Amino acid sequence: MPMMGGMQNLVRQAQSMQNKIAKMQEELETYRVNGTAGGGMVTAVANGKQELVEIQINKEVVNPEDIEMLQDLVVAAVKEAQKKAAEHSQHEMSKVTGGMSIPGLF
Repeated sequence: MPMMGGMQNLVRQAQSMQNKIAKMQEELETYRVNGTAGGGMVTAVANGKQELVEIQINKEVVNPEDIEMLQDLVVAAVKEAQKKAAEHSQHEMSKVTGGMSIPGLF
């Protein structure tokens, strides 16, 4: 029954990978990355799951006459933070999966 032993080994490997992925996802929740815009006047902080967790806005950039500029800076900072978080999570996932793509994880 060599086939049965191979199947058990495959199941063990899958369980091990599943455990590693679950641990990595927990770690991604605590990982933080910054995206900035306007020379650091606006900072967006995202976690490793690409969730926005904080926005910091320097009061000097708040101009009631130019709210559109502030809105653009916030959007740019958030996009940068999310991009950095996505790159980090993809890098971490590739370490766990050996580069194998697993749909639906992120």
